[in-house]
Amino acid sequence: MTTPRAETLAKLTPVLTKRWLSPNAWQLETYEQLDGYAALRKAIAVHPDDLIQLIKDSGLRGRGGAGFPTGLKWGFIPQGDGKPHYLVVNADEGEPGTCKDLPLMTHDPHSLVEGVIIASYAIRANRAFIYIRGEAVHAARRLRNAVNEAYAKGYLGKDILGSGFDLDLVVHSGAGAYICGEETALLDSLEGFRGQPRLRPPFPATHGLYASPTVVNNVGTISSVPYIVLGGADWWKSMGTEKSAGPMIYSLSGRIANPGQYECGLGITLRELIELAGGMQPGHNLRFWTPGGSSTPLLTAEHLDVPLDFEGVAAAGSILGTTATQIFSDQDCPVYATYRWMEFYHHESCGKCTPCREGNYWMVRVYRRILSGQGTHEDLDTLLDTCDNVLGRAFCGLGDGATSSVTSSLKYFKQDYLDYIEGRKAPKLSAKQLVGAH
Repeated sequence: MTTPRAETLAKLTPVLTKRWLSPNAWQLETYEQLDGYAALRKAIAVHPDDLIQLIKDSGLRGRGGAGFPTGLKWGFIPQGDGKPHYLVVNADEGEPGTCKDLPLMTHDPHSLVEGVIIASYAIRANRAFIYIRGEAVHAARRLRNAVNEAYAKGYLGKDILGSGFDLDLVVHSGAGAYICGEETALLDSLEGFRGQPRLRPPFPATHGLYASPTVVNNVGTISSVPYIVLGGADWWKSMGTEKSAGPMIYSLSGRIANPGQYECGLGITLRELIELAGGMQPGHNLRFWTPGGSSTPLLTAEHLDVPLDFEGVAAAGSILGTTATQIFSDQDCPVYATYRWMEFYHHESCGKCTPCREGNYWMVRVYRRILSGQGTHEDLDTLLDTCDNVLGRAFCGLGDGATSSVTSSLKYFKQDYLDYIEGRKAPKLSAKQLVGAH
């Protein structure tokens, strides 16, 4: 394990993570001692439109993967339309490698609750929902406790802090479907229907939850709001890059000495993140990695110095996504890693559209054939052809994301595929595991 240099350590910018190590950080008493709900008091003293403008000025972009400007999304909500407005927080974190929202809700749930109240005030919503993944039992328990504490202290409910603003907040546990991370599938699930994506337009901004104007934001996005209200737009923009402002929680996993959450300004490089994490594990050398979870195209050791912001990663041919940085070494097989990811997407496909439902099903079987030593050269063409028929043709982004690791692994590691097909690599799967692959 290597010790990070002082200049690399200086890249750490704990903002959303600054309370995580405080004793009982999840409790209201601790939160209030550390500036908790000070932003709310400041926010309700100004006009809601001024808050929306502040978020626009800060350059805050969605932390759920797409990176859409948050203030712009809030501004899409029509005002004076006579309809109820809703805020929905997407806490359905479930993609392989993604783990920034769960620790945030576990260690500092009040930052999310406070962000929900401020955001709801800004968009004139009197009812808000946090949709949390069903398996996240501990985080949901902490979150519900924080909501109860906020109600008891007058931060939620009727006439919040004497402002005349009312807000009810519901924590809703889903059934553990990855598809519900897609915002319209989440809304359908929240309404009690099967979680499947909706056809757009109309968009949630005008026809969201219960066919009313709705803002859907990620946990990290909403949790950032109180800090921006307190610190100001210029302070927020002092971290990160010109087009990708603010800090980001990078979830590092895999072949590194110290996996975990590292909050740094957007634009840090993987080389610096690995240094912060104590270097690669002994005997391992970086070979491939995901910049933003399994739905983002793979990058290689040649991309160590790519700025990890929305523009830098896109220029390198991938997507920043949820900054779930999975790190693989020369002792890991990109073909097998892609196969495991494809099994996940095949399992989690909601089945609504043919490209995703059938495409992922058949690609899993092709991978099983290749990894059992019975693959052919034509299988590689089949994989690429299938990806062409899924990408851009699936009903939602799940299908698109599923193709990312396939096309990128074939781009950078075609030889590994050929080694299985031509017999230079021993099969990774047995004949028993091949059943159903033909």
